[in-house]
Amino acid sequence: MTKAELVAKIAEKAKITKVQAEAALGAFQCAVTTELVNDGKVTLIGFGTFSASKRAARTGRNPQTGKPLKIAAKRVGKFTTGKFLKDLDACKAACKAKPAAKAAAKPSTKAAAKPAAKAKKK
Repeated sequence: MTKAELVAKIAEKAKITKVQAEAALGAFQCAVTTELVNDGKVTLIGFGTFSASKRAARTGRNPQTGKPLKIAAKRVGKFTTGKFLKDLDACKAACKAKPAAKAAAKPSTKAAAKPAAKAKKK
């Protein structure tokens, strides 16, 4: 999927214009990048975590000549998948379900959710 396709999909799902979707995606990219540059991390519960990672200096090889060359140490962006993305078959089913059906399946208050949680533990 290209950036243009992603923008179109976001616009369709969120019922906004492509211009607004592209602006939102750009703001997301900028916010994540800024946080990683400042040694922070961005966690989207269930989806995944963006973080910065340090790569040590190492010796590599030029594939054309076979000569060794030094590769400098650097910081790189890293993404670790969350629970939701670990099972792509479940993701597919959840993304195809209608939002109204999801909302109806969830209890609307915290009080209604507590008895169900206690029942699962038993």
